[in-house]
Amino acid sequence: MSLLSRGVARLAGLGRPLTRKVLVERDLPVPMGDGVICLADRYAPTGGDGLPLVLIRTPYGRAASRMYAEIFAARGCQVLVESCRGTFGSGGQWRPFQAEREDGLATVEWLRRQPWFGGKIGMYGPSYMGFVQWAIAADCPEIGALALQVTASRPRDMIYPGGVFSLRTMLAWTHLVGSQANGVNSARIAIERWRKLPRGYEQVPLAEADRQILGNHFPFFQELLRSEHPDAPLWAAMDFSHRVADVTAPVHMLTGWYDIFLLGQLADFRRLRQAGRQPQLVIGPWGHTSPGSLVPTVRESVRFFDTNLRGTAPPAAGDPVRIYLTGAGAWLSLPDWPPPTQQIQLYLHASGRLTETGPIHTPPDRYRFDPRDPTPDLGGTSDPGYGPRDNRNLETRPDVLSYTYGPLEADIDIAGQPTAELFARSSLPHTDFFARLCDVSPRGKSTSVCDGISRISPAGPQPQPDGTHHVQVELWPTAYRFKKGHRLRLLLSSCSHPRFARNLGSGEPIGTAASFRAADQEIFHGPQHPSALTIPVLRRGGP
Repeated sequence: MSLLSRGVARLAGLGRPLTRKVLVERDLPVPMGDGVICLADRYAPTGGDGLPLVLIRTPYGRAASRMYAEIFAARGCQVLVESCRGTFGSGGQWRPFQAEREDGLATVEWLRRQPWFGGKIGMYGPSYMGFVQWAIAADCPEIGALALQVTASRPRDMIYPGGVFSLRTMLAWTHLVGSQANGVNSARIAIERWRKLPRGYEQVPLAEADRQILGNHFPFFQELLRSEHPDAPLWAAMDFSHRVADVTAPVHMLTGWYDIFLLGQLADFRRLRQAGRQPQLVIGPWGHTSPGSLVPTVRESVRFFDTNLRGTAPPAAGDPVRIYLTGAGAWLSLPDWPPPTQQIQLYLHASGRLTETGPIHTPPDRYRFDPRDPTPDLGGTSDPGYGPRDNRNLETRPDVLSYTYGPLEADIDIAGQPTAELFARSSLPHTDFFARLCDVSPRGKSTSVCDGISRISPAGPQPQPDGTHHVQVELWPTAYRFKKGHRLRLLLSSCSHPRFARNLGSGEPIGTAASFRAADQEIFHGPQHPSALTIPVLRRGGP
Protein backbone atom coordinates (compact mmCIF):
# COMPACT_ATOMS: atom_id res chain seq x y z
CA MET A 1 0.00 0.00 0.00
CA SER A 2 1.16 3.54 -0.74
CA LEU A 3 1.77 6.14 1.94
CA LEU A 4 -1.19 8.11 0.57
CA SER A 5 -3.54 5.15 0.99
CA ARG A 6 -2.34 4.53 4.52
CA GLY A 7 -2.66 8.20 5.44
CA VAL A 8 -6.18 8.59 4.10
CA ALA A 9 -7.28 5.35 5.76
CA ARG A 10 -5.90 6.60 9.06
CA LEU A 11 -7.69 9.94 8.71
CA ALA A 12 -10.91 8.08 7.91
CA GLY A 13 -10.59 6.08 11.14
CA LEU A 14 -10.71 2.73 9.34
CA GLY A 15 -8.50 0.91 11.83
CA ARG A 16 -5.95 -1.74 10.96
CA PRO A 17 -6.31 -3.28 7.48
CA LEU A 18 -6.74 -7.01 7.07
CA THR A 19 -3.51 -7.06 5.07
CA ARG A 20 -0.89 -4.70 3.71
CA LYS A 21 0.05 -7.12 0.93
CA VAL A 22 -1.97 -6.29 -2.15
CA LEU A 23 -1.39 -8.06 -5.48
CA VAL A 24 -1.69 -5.85 -8.57
CA GLU A 25 -2.17 -7.21 -12.09
CA ARG A 26 -1.93 -4.47 -14.68
CA ASP A 27 -3.26 -4.03 -18.22
CA LEU A 28 -5.67 -6.95 -18.21
CA PRO A 29 -7.42 -7.06 -21.62
CA VAL A 30 -11.20 -6.83 -21.30
CA PRO A 31 -13.09 -7.38 -24.60
CA MET A 32 -16.11 -5.21 -25.36
CA GLY A 33 -19.09 -6.39 -27.38
CA ASP A 34 -17.75 -4.90 -30.62
CA GLY A 35 -14.28 -6.42 -30.20
CA VAL A 36 -12.62 -3.30 -28.74
CA ILE A 37 -10.19 -4.11 -25.92
CA CYS A 38 -10.29 -2.04 -22.73
CA LEU A 39 -7.50 -2.28 -20.19
CA ALA A 40 -8.00 -2.89 -16.48
CA ASP A 41 -5.90 -3.30 -13.33
CA ARG A 42 -6.84 -5.87 -10.69
CA TYR A 43 -6.02 -5.32 -7.02
CA ALA A 44 -6.47 -8.19 -4.58
CA PRO A 45 -5.21 -9.24 -1.16
CA THR A 46 -2.97 -12.28 -1.15
CA GLY A 47 -5.18 -15.34 -1.60
CA GLY A 48 -8.09 -13.10 -2.53
CA ASP A 49 -9.67 -15.28 -5.24
CA GLY A 50 -13.41 -15.48 -4.73
CA LEU A 51 -13.70 -12.35 -2.57
CA PRO A 52 -16.33 -9.72 -3.45
CA LEU A 53 -15.15 -7.33 -6.14
CA VAL A 54 -15.38 -3.55 -6.33
CA LEU A 55 -15.63 -2.35 -9.94
CA ILE A 56 -14.38 1.14 -10.84
CA ARG A 57 -14.81 2.25 -14.45
CA THR A 58 -13.13 5.58 -15.23
CA PRO A 59 -12.12 7.86 -18.13
CA TYR A 60 -9.56 9.68 -15.96
CA GLY A 61 -6.79 7.10 -15.83
CA ARG A 62 -6.43 4.04 -13.63
CA ALA A 63 -3.62 5.59 -11.62
CA ALA A 64 -6.02 8.22 -10.27
CA SER A 65 -8.04 5.45 -8.57
CA ARG A 66 -5.07 3.61 -7.11
CA MET A 67 -5.62 4.97 -3.59
CA TYR A 68 -9.23 3.76 -3.44
CA ALA A 69 -8.30 0.39 -4.91
CA GLU A 70 -5.55 -0.18 -2.34
CA ILE A 71 -7.81 0.78 0.57
CA PHE A 72 -10.64 -1.51 -0.53
CA ALA A 73 -8.28 -4.40 -1.32
CA ALA A 74 -6.52 -4.13 2.04
CA ARG A 75 -9.92 -4.50 3.69
CA GLY A 76 -11.13 -7.68 2.09
CA CYS A 77 -12.24 -6.94 -1.49
CA GLN A 78 -10.87 -7.48 -4.93
CA VAL A 79 -10.90 -4.32 -7.06
CA LEU A 80 -10.98 -3.94 -10.83
CA VAL A 81 -10.12 -0.48 -12.18
CA GLU A 82 -10.95 -0.24 -15.88
CA SER A 83 -10.23 2.57 -18.33
CA CYS A 84 -13.26 3.48 -20.41
CA ARG A 85 -12.90 2.90 -24.13
CA GLY A 86 -10.69 5.39 -25.91
CA THR A 87 -8.94 6.51 -22.70
CA PHE A 88 -5.57 5.64 -21.13
CA GLY A 89 -4.68 2.65 -23.29
CA SER A 90 -8.15 1.25 -23.93
CA GLY A 91 -9.07 0.84 -27.58
CA GLY A 92 -11.86 2.45 -29.55
CA GLN A 93 -13.16 6.00 -29.52
CA TRP A 94 -14.46 7.57 -26.34
CA ARG A 95 -17.96 8.95 -26.75
CA PRO A 96 -18.62 10.46 -23.32
CA PHE A 97 -21.66 9.07 -21.50
CA GLN A 98 -22.92 7.22 -24.60
CA ALA A 99 -21.36 3.74 -24.59
CA GLU A 100 -21.15 3.01 -20.88
CA ARG A 101 -24.10 0.62 -20.70
CA GLU A 102 -22.81 -1.66 -23.44
CA ASP A 103 -19.22 -1.53 -22.20
CA GLY A 104 -20.21 -1.95 -18.56
CA LEU A 105 -22.29 -5.02 -19.33
CA ALA A 106 -19.45 -6.46 -21.41
CA THR A 107 -17.09 -5.95 -18.46
CA VAL A 108 -19.44 -7.82 -16.11
CA GLU A 109 -19.76 -10.64 -18.65
CA TRP A 110 -15.94 -10.87 -18.77
CA LEU A 111 -15.80 -10.95 -14.97
CA ARG A 112 -18.17 -13.90 -14.88
CA ARG A 113 -15.60 -15.94 -16.83
CA GLN A 114 -12.63 -15.17 -14.57
CA PRO A 115 -11.53 -17.96 -12.20
CA TRP A 116 -10.94 -15.46 -9.37
CA PHE A 117 -14.41 -13.89 -9.58
CA GLY A 118 -16.59 -14.68 -6.57
CA GLY A 119 -19.99 -13.70 -7.97
CA LYS A 120 -20.63 -10.46 -6.05
CA ILE A 121 -19.91 -6.94 -7.31
CA GLY A 122 -19.93 -3.52 -5.70
CA MET A 123 -19.42 -0.39 -7.76
CA TYR A 124 -17.69 2.76 -6.61
CA GLY A 125 -16.92 6.22 -7.85
CA PRO A 126 -17.74 9.92 -8.09
CA SER A 127 -18.99 12.00 -11.00
CA TYR A 128 -18.54 10.15 -14.33
CA MET A 129 -17.52 7.04 -12.36
CA GLY A 130 -20.92 7.19 -10.67
CA PHE A 131 -22.83 7.67 -13.92
CA VAL A 132 -21.38 4.40 -15.25
CA GLN A 133 -22.92 2.64 -12.23
CA TRP A 134 -26.43 3.80 -13.13
CA ALA A 135 -25.80 2.66 -16.70
CA ILE A 136 -25.76 -1.04 -15.73
CA ALA A 137 -27.04 -1.36 -12.16
CA ALA A 138 -30.58 -2.42 -13.11
CA ASP A 139 -29.36 -5.20 -15.41
CA CYS A 140 -26.77 -7.09 -13.35
CA PRO A 141 -27.94 -9.36 -10.51
CA GLU A 142 -24.34 -9.69 -9.31
CA ILE A 143 -24.26 -6.03 -8.27
CA GLY A 144 -24.83 -5.97 -4.52
CA ALA A 145 -23.88 -2.39 -3.62
CA LEU A 146 -23.55 1.01 -5.30
CA ALA A 147 -21.43 3.74 -3.70
CA LEU A 148 -22.20 6.90 -5.67
CA GLN A 149 -20.68 10.31 -5.02
CA VAL A 150 -21.46 13.67 -6.67
CA THR A 151 -23.16 12.08 -9.67
CA ALA A 152 -26.52 11.59 -11.35
CA SER A 153 -28.26 9.31 -13.83
CA ARG A 154 -29.23 12.19 -16.17
CA PRO A 155 -26.31 14.55 -16.91
CA ARG A 156 -28.42 17.07 -18.83
CA ASP A 157 -29.79 18.36 -15.52
CA MET A 158 -26.28 19.56 -14.77
CA ILE A 159 -25.25 20.60 -18.29
CA TYR A 160 -28.35 22.73 -19.05
CA PRO A 161 -29.95 23.68 -15.71
CA GLY A 162 -32.95 25.90 -16.34
CA GLY A 163 -32.25 25.52 -20.07
CA VAL A 164 -28.97 27.49 -19.80
CA PHE A 165 -25.57 26.02 -20.71
CA SER A 166 -23.17 25.48 -17.76
CA LEU A 167 -20.25 27.15 -19.48
CA ARG A 168 -17.68 27.27 -16.70
CA THR A 169 -18.13 23.65 -15.64
CA MET A 170 -18.35 22.14 -19.11
CA LEU A 171 -15.46 24.14 -20.56
CA ALA A 172 -13.26 23.27 -17.58
CA TRP A 173 -14.17 19.59 -18.03
CA THR A 174 -13.51 19.83 -21.76
CA HIS A 175 -10.08 21.27 -21.00
CA LEU A 176 -9.37 18.37 -18.64
CA VAL A 177 -10.43 15.46 -20.83
CA GLY A 178 -9.35 17.13 -24.08
CA SER A 179 -5.88 17.76 -22.66
CA GLN A 180 -5.70 14.15 -21.48
CA ALA A 181 -6.60 13.01 -25.00
CA ASN A 182 -3.76 15.19 -26.31
CA GLY A 183 -1.30 13.49 -23.94
CA VAL A 184 -0.88 16.37 -21.49
CA ASN A 185 0.01 15.29 -17.95
CA SER A 186 -2.18 16.19 -14.97
CA ALA A 187 0.27 18.68 -13.43
CA ARG A 188 0.47 20.70 -16.63
CA ILE A 189 -3.32 20.59 -17.04
CA ALA A 190 -3.77 22.04 -13.55
CA ILE A 191 -1.30 24.84 -14.23
CA GLU A 192 -2.63 25.75 -17.67
CA ARG A 193 -6.32 25.82 -16.83
CA TRP A 194 -6.12 29.14 -14.98
CA ARG A 195 -4.44 30.78 -17.95
CA LYS A 196 -6.45 29.22 -20.76
CA LEU A 197 -9.99 28.95 -19.42
CA PRO A 198 -10.70 32.70 -19.15
CA ARG A 199 -10.01 33.04 -22.89
CA GLY A 200 -12.58 30.35 -23.58
CA TYR A 201 -15.18 31.92 -21.29
CA GLU A 202 -15.08 35.17 -23.26
CA GLN A 203 -15.09 33.56 -26.69
CA VAL A 204 -17.85 34.52 -29.12
CA PRO A 205 -19.10 32.43 -30.79
CA LEU A 206 -18.95 29.66 -28.20
CA ALA A 207 -18.23 27.01 -30.81
CA GLU A 208 -14.66 28.33 -30.89
CA ALA A 209 -14.16 28.17 -27.12
CA ASP A 210 -12.75 24.63 -27.15
CA ARG A 211 -10.24 25.60 -29.83
CA GLN A 212 -9.17 28.54 -27.66
CA ILE A 213 -8.23 26.28 -24.75
CA LEU A 214 -7.10 23.11 -26.55
CA GLY A 215 -5.88 24.26 -29.94
CA ASN A 216 -8.44 21.99 -31.59
CA HIS A 217 -12.14 21.23 -31.46
CA PHE A 218 -13.33 18.64 -28.95
CA PRO A 219 -16.18 16.71 -30.64
CA PHE A 220 -18.28 16.21 -27.51
CA PHE A 221 -18.18 19.91 -26.61
CA GLN A 222 -19.43 20.70 -30.09
CA GLU A 223 -22.18 18.10 -29.71
CA LEU A 224 -23.28 19.65 -26.42
CA LEU A 225 -23.65 23.05 -28.06
CA ARG A 226 -25.66 21.55 -30.92
CA SER A 227 -27.94 19.78 -28.39
CA GLU A 228 -29.36 22.90 -26.78
CA HIS A 229 -32.93 21.61 -27.21
CA PRO A 230 -34.02 19.03 -24.59
CA ASP A 231 -35.34 16.73 -27.33
CA ALA A 232 -31.94 16.47 -29.07
CA PRO A 233 -30.99 12.80 -29.71
CA LEU A 234 -27.86 13.06 -27.56
CA TRP A 235 -29.80 13.21 -24.30
CA ALA A 236 -31.64 9.90 -24.73
CA ALA A 237 -28.28 8.16 -25.21
CA MET A 238 -26.96 9.47 -21.88
CA ASP A 239 -30.05 9.21 -19.66
CA PHE A 240 -30.64 6.30 -17.28
CA SER A 241 -33.07 8.06 -14.96
CA HIS A 242 -35.87 5.75 -16.18
CA ARG A 243 -33.94 2.73 -14.85
CA VAL A 244 -33.14 4.05 -11.38
CA ALA A 245 -36.36 2.70 -9.86
CA ASP A 246 -35.46 -0.79 -11.14
CA VAL A 247 -32.22 -0.90 -9.14
CA THR A 248 -32.63 -3.27 -6.18
CA ALA A 249 -29.04 -3.21 -4.87
CA PRO A 250 -28.38 -1.13 -1.73
CA VAL A 251 -27.33 2.42 -2.64
CA HIS A 252 -25.21 4.91 -0.72
CA MET A 253 -25.13 8.50 -2.00
CA LEU A 254 -22.75 11.26 -0.95
CA THR A 255 -22.85 14.80 -2.31
CA GLY A 256 -22.50 18.45 -1.33
CA TRP A 257 -24.66 21.57 -1.30
CA TYR A 258 -22.39 23.16 -3.91
CA ASP A 259 -22.08 20.14 -6.20
CA ILE A 260 -22.91 20.47 -9.89
CA PHE A 261 -24.89 17.18 -9.81
CA LEU A 262 -26.82 17.85 -6.59
CA LEU A 263 -30.18 18.47 -8.24
CA GLY A 264 -29.95 15.27 -10.30
CA GLN A 265 -28.63 13.18 -7.42
CA LEU A 266 -31.53 14.19 -5.19
CA ALA A 267 -33.91 13.34 -8.04
CA ASP A 268 -32.35 9.86 -8.16
CA PHE A 269 -32.78 9.56 -4.40
CA ARG A 270 -36.49 10.36 -4.77
CA ARG A 271 -36.86 7.81 -7.58
CA LEU A 272 -35.47 5.10 -5.32
CA ARG A 273 -37.64 6.13 -2.38
CA GLN A 274 -40.78 6.19 -4.52
CA ALA A 275 -39.92 2.66 -5.67
CA GLY A 276 -39.83 1.51 -2.04
CA ARG A 277 -36.03 1.36 -1.72
CA GLN A 278 -34.03 2.56 1.29
CA PRO A 279 -31.00 4.44 -0.07
CA GLN A 280 -28.61 6.22 2.26
CA LEU A 281 -27.84 9.89 1.63
CA VAL A 282 -25.14 12.22 2.97
CA ILE A 283 -25.01 15.90 1.97
CA GLY A 284 -22.09 17.95 3.26
CA PRO A 285 -20.71 21.49 2.83
CA TRP A 286 -18.80 20.50 -0.31
CA GLY A 287 -18.47 21.24 -4.00
CA HIS A 288 -17.79 18.78 -6.79
CA THR A 289 -14.05 18.51 -6.16
CA SER A 290 -13.84 19.57 -2.51
CA PRO A 291 -10.85 18.02 -0.73
CA GLY A 292 -12.95 17.98 2.43
CA SER A 293 -15.21 15.26 1.05
CA LEU A 294 -12.36 12.76 0.51
CA VAL A 295 -12.19 11.36 4.05
CA PRO A 296 -15.98 10.96 4.51
CA THR A 297 -16.21 9.37 1.05
CA VAL A 298 -13.63 6.72 1.94
CA ARG A 299 -15.02 6.10 5.43
CA GLU A 300 -18.63 5.80 4.27
CA SER A 301 -17.78 3.59 1.29
CA VAL A 302 -15.64 1.12 3.25
CA ARG A 303 -18.35 0.71 5.88
CA PHE A 304 -21.01 0.37 3.19
CA PHE A 305 -19.07 -2.37 1.39
CA ASP A 306 -18.30 -4.13 4.68
CA THR A 307 -22.04 -4.38 5.30
CA ASN A 308 -23.36 -5.12 1.84
CA LEU A 309 -20.53 -7.03 0.14
CA ARG A 310 -18.56 -8.69 2.90
CA GLY A 311 -21.35 -9.03 5.47
CA THR A 312 -18.93 -8.31 8.31
CA ALA A 313 -20.54 -5.19 9.76
CA PRO A 314 -24.14 -4.72 10.87
CA PRO A 315 -26.25 -2.18 8.97
CA ALA A 316 -25.95 1.31 10.38
CA ALA A 317 -28.75 2.16 12.77
CA GLY A 318 -30.63 5.41 12.70
CA ASP A 319 -32.01 7.68 10.01
CA PRO A 320 -30.88 7.08 6.41
CA VAL A 321 -30.29 10.78 5.63
CA ARG A 322 -27.60 13.01 7.14
CA ILE A 323 -27.24 16.61 6.04
CA TYR A 324 -25.02 19.50 7.04
CA LEU A 325 -26.96 22.57 8.15
CA THR A 326 -24.88 25.36 6.66
CA GLY A 327 -24.85 28.53 8.71
CA ALA A 328 -25.20 26.49 11.90
CA GLY A 329 -22.18 24.21 11.50
CA ALA A 330 -24.27 21.20 12.56
CA TRP A 331 -25.21 17.82 11.11
CA LEU A 332 -28.86 16.71 11.10
CA SER A 333 -30.27 13.20 10.83
CA LEU A 334 -33.51 12.88 8.87
CA PRO A 335 -35.82 10.02 7.90
CA ASP A 336 -36.14 11.29 4.32
CA TRP A 337 -35.37 14.09 1.89
CA PRO A 338 -36.87 16.58 1.50
CA PRO A 339 -37.98 16.87 5.13
CA PRO A 340 -41.36 18.30 6.19
CA THR A 341 -41.34 22.06 5.77
CA GLN A 342 -43.64 25.04 5.91
CA GLN A 343 -43.63 27.03 2.69
CA ILE A 344 -43.39 30.75 3.50
CA GLN A 345 -43.86 33.40 0.82
CA LEU A 346 -42.02 36.70 0.93
CA TYR A 347 -43.36 39.21 -1.58
CA LEU A 348 -41.27 41.65 -3.58
CA HIS A 349 -42.08 45.33 -2.94
CA ALA A 350 -40.80 48.63 -4.20
CA SER A 351 -37.68 50.11 -2.58
CA GLY A 352 -36.05 46.70 -2.40
CA ARG A 353 -38.17 45.14 0.33
CA LEU A 354 -39.28 41.54 0.93
CA THR A 355 -42.30 41.22 3.22
CA GLU A 356 -44.87 38.65 4.26
CA THR A 357 -47.68 41.08 3.42
CA GLY A 358 -49.17 41.02 -0.05
CA PRO A 359 -48.00 43.43 -2.76
CA ILE A 360 -49.52 46.81 -3.49
CA HIS A 361 -49.71 48.83 -6.72
CA THR A 362 -46.25 50.22 -7.48
CA PRO A 363 -44.30 50.71 -10.72
CA PRO A 364 -42.09 47.79 -11.78
CA ASP A 365 -38.38 47.76 -11.04
CA ARG A 366 -36.15 48.01 -14.09
CA TYR A 367 -32.63 47.21 -15.18
CA ARG A 368 -30.76 46.76 -18.45
CA PHE A 369 -28.74 43.65 -19.20
CA ASP A 370 -25.97 44.13 -21.74
CA PRO A 371 -24.27 40.87 -22.80
CA ARG A 372 -21.14 42.86 -23.72
CA ASP A 373 -20.74 43.56 -20.00
CA PRO A 374 -22.31 40.43 -18.48
CA THR A 375 -23.26 40.27 -14.82
CA PRO A 376 -20.35 38.32 -13.27
CA ASP A 377 -20.48 35.00 -11.50
CA LEU A 378 -19.80 34.70 -7.78
CA GLY A 379 -19.45 31.15 -6.42
CA GLY A 380 -22.37 28.78 -6.39
CA THR A 381 -22.28 25.27 -7.81
CA SER A 382 -19.93 25.57 -10.78
CA ASP A 383 -16.68 23.65 -10.82
CA PRO A 384 -14.20 25.30 -10.55
CA GLY A 385 -15.44 28.23 -8.50
CA TYR A 386 -17.93 26.56 -6.15
CA GLY A 387 -18.94 27.77 -2.71
CA PRO A 388 -20.37 30.83 -0.92
CA ARG A 389 -19.13 34.34 -1.74
CA ASP A 390 -19.63 37.91 -0.53
CA ASN A 391 -22.06 39.62 -2.92
CA ARG A 392 -21.75 43.22 -1.74
CA ASN A 393 -19.84 44.45 -4.80
CA LEU A 394 -22.18 42.60 -7.13
CA GLU A 395 -25.19 44.27 -5.52
CA THR A 396 -23.91 47.73 -6.54
CA ARG A 397 -24.16 46.94 -10.26
CA PRO A 398 -26.99 48.61 -12.18
CA ASP A 399 -27.98 45.29 -13.76
CA VAL A 400 -28.73 43.67 -10.35
CA LEU A 401 -31.87 44.17 -8.24
CA SER A 402 -31.98 43.28 -4.54
CA TYR A 403 -34.87 42.73 -2.12
CA THR A 404 -34.31 42.29 1.62
CA TYR A 405 -36.30 40.78 4.52
CA GLY A 406 -35.54 41.23 8.22
CA PRO A 407 -33.68 41.54 10.50
CA LEU A 408 -34.86 38.21 11.89
CA GLU A 409 -36.26 38.00 15.40
CA ALA A 410 -35.22 34.36 15.75
CA ASP A 411 -33.19 31.72 13.87
CA ILE A 412 -34.80 30.28 10.74
CA ASP A 413 -33.72 26.90 9.34
CA ILE A 414 -34.61 26.18 5.73
CA ALA A 415 -34.26 22.84 3.94
CA GLY A 416 -35.26 22.13 0.37
CA GLN A 417 -35.56 24.22 -2.77
CA PRO A 418 -36.43 27.91 -2.50
CA THR A 419 -38.29 29.31 -5.51
CA ALA A 420 -38.38 32.78 -7.01
CA GLU A 421 -41.74 33.34 -8.71
CA LEU A 422 -41.33 36.36 -10.95
CA PHE A 423 -43.65 38.37 -13.14
CA ALA A 424 -41.21 39.82 -15.61
CA ARG A 425 -41.25 41.64 -18.93
CA SER A 426 -38.37 41.93 -21.35
CA SER A 427 -37.75 44.02 -24.45
CA LEU A 428 -36.44 40.85 -26.09
CA PRO A 429 -38.14 37.50 -26.75
CA HIS A 430 -34.92 35.67 -25.80
CA THR A 431 -33.53 36.34 -22.31
CA ASP A 432 -32.67 34.80 -18.93
CA PHE A 433 -33.59 35.52 -15.33
CA PHE A 434 -31.21 34.60 -12.52
CA ALA A 435 -32.07 34.59 -8.79
CA ARG A 436 -29.83 34.22 -5.74
CA LEU A 437 -30.70 33.92 -2.05
CA CYS A 438 -28.19 35.58 0.30
CA ASP A 439 -27.64 35.75 4.06
CA VAL A 440 -26.89 39.32 5.18
CA SER A 441 -25.03 39.63 8.48
CA PRO A 442 -25.57 42.51 10.94
CA ARG A 443 -22.36 44.03 9.56
CA GLY A 444 -23.70 43.93 6.01
CA LYS A 445 -21.81 40.99 4.50
CA SER A 446 -24.10 39.38 1.91
CA THR A 447 -23.20 35.68 1.59
CA SER A 448 -24.64 33.57 -1.20
CA VAL A 449 -26.71 30.57 -0.09
CA CYS A 450 -28.19 29.14 -3.30
CA ASP A 451 -29.34 30.30 -6.71
CA GLY A 452 -30.88 29.29 -10.02
CA ILE A 453 -31.60 30.45 -13.55
CA SER A 454 -34.43 30.18 -16.07
CA ARG A 455 -34.58 30.95 -19.79
CA ILE A 456 -37.50 32.40 -21.69
CA SER A 457 -37.89 32.14 -25.45
CA PRO A 458 -40.67 31.99 -28.06
CA ALA A 459 -40.46 28.19 -27.83
CA GLY A 460 -41.55 28.28 -24.18
CA PRO A 461 -44.73 29.51 -22.49
CA GLN A 462 -46.12 32.56 -24.22
CA PRO A 463 -46.31 35.94 -22.44
CA GLN A 464 -49.55 37.37 -21.07
CA PRO A 465 -51.41 40.03 -23.10
CA ASP A 466 -49.54 42.73 -21.17
CA GLY A 467 -46.23 41.18 -22.21
CA THR A 468 -45.32 39.75 -18.81
CA HIS A 469 -43.92 36.27 -18.32
CA HIS A 470 -44.64 34.17 -15.26
CA VAL A 471 -41.12 32.91 -14.58
CA GLN A 472 -40.37 30.17 -12.06
CA VAL A 473 -36.73 30.14 -10.99
CA GLU A 474 -36.02 27.05 -8.90
CA LEU A 475 -33.01 27.70 -6.71
CA TRP A 476 -30.49 24.99 -5.85
CA PRO A 477 -31.40 22.70 -2.93
CA THR A 478 -29.98 23.82 0.40
CA ALA A 479 -30.13 23.42 4.16
CA TYR A 480 -29.25 26.66 5.88
CA ARG A 481 -29.69 28.52 9.16
CA PHE A 482 -30.36 32.24 8.98
CA LYS A 483 -29.46 33.48 12.44
CA LYS A 484 -31.27 35.96 14.61
CA GLY A 485 -30.41 39.51 13.60
CA HIS A 486 -29.52 38.47 10.04
CA ARG A 487 -31.53 39.32 6.94
CA LEU A 488 -32.59 37.37 3.85
CA ARG A 489 -31.82 38.96 0.51
CA LEU A 490 -32.98 38.02 -2.99
CA LEU A 491 -30.80 39.16 -5.89
CA LEU A 492 -32.18 39.25 -9.44
CA SER A 493 -30.28 39.66 -12.68
CA SER A 494 -30.16 38.15 -16.16
CA CYS A 495 -26.77 36.48 -16.07
CA SER A 496 -24.10 34.86 -13.94
CA HIS A 497 -21.13 34.71 -16.29
CA PRO A 498 -19.12 32.58 -16.92
CA ARG A 499 -20.88 30.05 -14.74
CA PHE A 500 -23.73 30.14 -17.24
CA ALA A 501 -23.31 31.08 -20.88
CA ARG A 502 -24.61 34.61 -21.29
CA ASN A 503 -27.73 35.04 -23.38
CA LEU A 504 -26.74 37.28 -26.30
CA GLY A 505 -30.41 38.09 -26.88
CA SER A 506 -30.40 37.32 -30.61
CA GLY A 507 -32.13 33.95 -30.50
CA GLU A 508 -29.33 32.36 -32.53
CA PRO A 509 -28.10 28.84 -31.60
CA ILE A 510 -25.76 29.19 -28.64
CA GLY A 511 -22.79 27.67 -30.45
CA THR A 512 -22.85 30.11 -33.37
CA ALA A 513 -24.52 33.17 -31.81
CA ALA A 514 -22.42 36.30 -32.38
CA SER A 515 -24.92 39.21 -32.33
CA PHE A 516 -25.21 41.17 -29.06
CA ARG A 517 -28.56 42.65 -28.07
CA ALA A 518 -29.19 44.41 -24.77
CA ALA A 519 -32.40 43.58 -22.87
CA ASP A 520 -34.46 46.06 -20.90
CA GLN A 521 -35.99 44.08 -18.04
CA GLU A 522 -38.91 44.82 -15.73
CA ILE A 523 -39.83 43.00 -12.51
CA PHE A 524 -43.45 43.55 -11.43
CA HIS A 525 -44.75 43.34 -7.85
CA GLY A 526 -48.40 44.44 -7.79
CA PRO A 527 -51.57 42.54 -6.83
CA GLN A 528 -51.95 41.22 -10.39
CA HIS A 529 -48.26 40.33 -10.57
CA PRO A 530 -47.28 39.10 -7.08
CA SER A 531 -43.60 38.30 -7.54
CA ALA A 532 -42.39 36.37 -4.49
CA LEU A 533 -39.66 34.28 -2.92
CA THR A 534 -40.86 31.01 -1.39
CA ILE A 535 -38.64 29.45 1.28
CA PRO A 536 -39.06 25.96 2.85
CA VAL A 537 -38.79 26.41 6.63
CA LEU A 538 -38.04 23.26 8.63
CA ARG A 539 -40.83 22.05 10.90
CA ARG A 540 -38.55 21.35 13.82
CA GLY A 541 -36.53 23.01 16.55
CA GLY A 542 -32.91 23.92 16.06
CA PRO A 543 -30.21 21.37 16.92
